[in-house]
Amino acid sequence: MPTVLIIDDNAAIAVALDVLFSLHDIDALRAASPEEGLALLEQRSASIDLVIQDMNFTADTTSGEEGVALFRAIRARHPDLPVILLTAWTHLDAAVDLIKAGAADYLAKPWDDNRLIATVTNLIELGQANRALSQRMQSELRQRRDLEKHALRGMVWQDPATERVIHLACQVAKSDVPVLISGPNGTGKERIAEIIQANSAVRDGPFVVLNCGALPAELIEAELFGADAGAYTGASKAREGKFEAADGGTLFLDEIGNLPLAGQMKLLRVLETGRFERLGSNRERQVRVRVISATNADLQAMIRAGSFREDLFYRLNVIELHLPPLAARPADILPLAQHFLDGRKTLDARAQAALQAHPWPGNVRELKNVMQRACLLAGGEVITAADLGLPAAALAPAALASAAAAADAEPDRDAIAQALRRAHGVVAQAAAELGLSRQALYRRMERLGIARA
Repeated sequence: MPTVLIIDDNAAIAVALDVLFSLHDIDALRAASPEEGLALLEQRSASIDLVIQDMNFTADTTSGEEGVALFRAIRARHPDLPVILLTAWTHLDAAVDLIKAGAADYLAKPWDDNRLIATVTNLIELGQANRALSQRMQSELRQRRDLEKHALRGMVWQDPATERVIHLACQVAKSDVPVLISGPNGTGKERIAEIIQANSAVRDGPFVVLNCGALPAELIEAELFGADAGAYTGASKAREGKFEAADGGTLFLDEIGNLPLAGQMKLLRVLETGRFERLGSNRERQVRVRVISATNADLQAMIRAGSFREDLFYRLNVIELHLPPLAARPADILPLAQHFLDGRKTLDARAQAALQAHPWPGNVRELKNVMQRACLLAGGEVITAADLGLPAAALAPAALASAAAAADAEPDRDAIAQALRRAHGVVAQAAAELGLSRQALYRRMERLGIARA
């Protein structure tokens, strides 16, 4: 239940507010003096969502100086805590000055119950949302600092979705269990595998890559396990396979879904025992290899179709990392684009808008190709939307102009007055409707001579 601290020397007012809040499932704490209020804040600050404070506490005093001093003390100790000023003052100029000093809102005595509840509810919800955002940002900052302690293999990212994958990759790197990296082609699965290798116990060992989708099915087994001379047509001499080459390190098997069933059976045995034979050989060999696999296929569907072994799937899928497509990681687009330009040229605003508007079916690989092409074709040092050659590029200027116009738009007197009427005079609610902060709305009201209803 949200909690409001009421600091007012008038017991009748404090009781009336307490009763009003209880009817709306809001808990209330009461303090009769600034000193008592500040003491309660120190004791219960974690549970107090908002303060309502009077401006005068000494009999026959109307200067408001005590309230100003209390407000400044609260703001100094709890800068993010919303404070509503409750007073008999009715001058808009005085209210605006107090709001500029950081007060959340200003209500005059006698108050309107509906307006007060609406204001308090809005501020509590906003405060809770801000706290949740702050906690999330602090968590992300801690995670980013933790990631900086790891070897990240030059990975470029900004999007939280990518960061979650990288963070998990660094966590699982410490064990030697198999990892399956899923996601569309071109998303950067091999780079994630490199991060796992670089932070693992076998970081000093070899990192060997085999793309199972780039070889004919009949050659994949020879690539994986090696072959003795004469094992197949053209095998004139013995050759070691990828498992032998990766001994003491990591083997990254890309497009694992392309591995034929016979190879799947042998791979399962190697994962379970570390033993295998070369093609055409009966001599068993022993290796110690960390296997990381990747796929863009639906392996579960392949299992149902009988083209992928279920036991191998569960052996490979001890830990699964899913790397989303670039379109689902929009904050990565511009940092990656700048990275691929490598300082050679810059992007103008419309080019940036075009990059963000494009769906990127080819993911990071497509973005890299687009930036390389644009860098070659751009006539000057600045790349424009037209240089990118993207379908969305033609729409980017209009979208950018529209966004700029919206940013420059300012509500006029009638729009503000109507918003205030709809909000029954609750400035916080009217500001939210107009897309403004309360302070910004108060400044516009002051400039336009609009008194709050």
